[in-house]
Amino acid sequence: MNPQLESNLPPGLSRPAQRALTNAGYRRLEQLARLNEAEVERLHGVGPKALAQLRHALVANGLSFADGKKADQLGTRE
Repeated sequence: MNPQLESNLPPGLSRPAQRALTNAGYRRLEQLARLNEAEVERLHGVGPKALAQLRHALVANGLSFADGKKADQLGTRE
């Protein structure tokens, strides 16, 4: 499989959130970094817990949502 197509979404992400993201064409954190948080949150299956997991994964990889929100700025916990 092409490494560009392999998913690097957080391993603990719920199945509904994984399906929502992959069905919308998002398999990599780099793709999510082009979106603002509200766009991701609108996907059916992505709730507050999944959003927090994605935020933390983005930060851990030196990324953030396009609107610049990072886990440490929002006071979220893992």
